Amino acid sequence: MGTAVSIELADDRPGPELRALIDDVCRWLHEVDARFSTYKEDSEVSRMRRGELTLADCSDDLRHVLNACADLWRDTDGYFDAYAGGPLDPSGYVKGWSVEVASARLAAAGSVNHYINAGGDIRMRGHHPDGGPWRVGIRHPWEADKVSWVLALTDGAIATSGTYERGHHVINPRTGQPARGLRSVTVVGPDLTLADAYATAALAMGEAGLTWLAKLATDGYDSAVVTDDGRAFSSANLPAAV
Repeated sequence: MGTAVSIELADDRPGPELRALIDDVCRWLHEVDARFSTYKEDSEVSRMRRGELTLADCSDDLRHVLNACADLWRDTDGYFDAYAGGPLDPSGYVKGWSVEVASARLAAAGSVNHYINAGGDIRMRGHHPDGGPWRVGIRHPWEADKVSWVLALTDGAIATSGTYERGHHVINPRTGQPARGLRSVTVVGPDLTLADAYATAALAMGEAGLTWLAKLATDGYDSAVVTDDGRAFSSANLPAAV
């Protein structure tokens, strides 16, 4: 997926059991990368882009992702678009979804205290090894050694989409041009799949995304945003650390 993934397990279990759990997560993430990568010539996504694979021939996971992307396209008024750059690219959905699934697999196997960070998209459950909540710093979009917010969660997801590392890489599907207006969008909620997709969609909207994000609070998704001109906004229930 072109990013580093870190996994921390805070459960009081024997070392071999913890290593086996991490191995399972790594196998899953490599399976996702092999299937959905837009850089690997033999991935399902690459084969579909070349017309070598039909929807009927796809794996269940790829059909799920395509259906979910279609639902999000509708729910975001077209701003979450797996075809915004031209050929199919479901990466904006896949990373958050794959980590959400990884977290669910750990929980099903008995790991109730863990933290997975995939390039800034984070899913945590339970407590930090010191017994408190997991604390996450949201990077300042201009000063890499500083944070804009520090959040504290025991069970939830944090996703950030921004332009400060990869430039204006998110396309506004209405214009076909790189999105402008927002420098950094962080969404916090119960599910990383949706948090990640919502952050991407809001970035694509530009400043109109501020109003759209505010409506998500009723569904349990809070947000923190920095605009291109340096203004900062956060929703009332953002779980900021005291």
